[in-house]
Amino acid sequence: MFGLTIHWSLMGSPEGTGDRLRAYVQEESLERFSGMAGLHTKLWQIVDGGFFAGLYVWESAEARAAFLERFRAQPSKVSQLVGHDPDVVREWDLVAVAEGAAGHVR
Repeated sequence: MFGLTIHWSLMGSPEGTGDRLRAYVQEESLERFSGMAGLHTKLWQIVDGGFFAGLYVWESAEARAAFLERFRAQPSKVSQLVGHDPDVVREWDLVAVAEGAAGHVR
């Protein structure tokens, strides 16, 4: 499987940025990515005052490349909320996934 991490620093971001990012994920982004063709899973990470990141697992290198092309062609809503473009856009390979006794995250 084919991973992607997109990471924004929140260092020095305005007060309330974390709350705005959480609201954006719940009100817009979650629906946009749910059921997306070629996407196995997406996770959102946040550390207030630290960073915000999206972690994606794609079924193919082509699906990942197509998403990245669209992402780079239009400004991200996250970039607008944070006030700058991502600091890191990194492609990676997923080696394995272990599911613990607690089951899949829902």
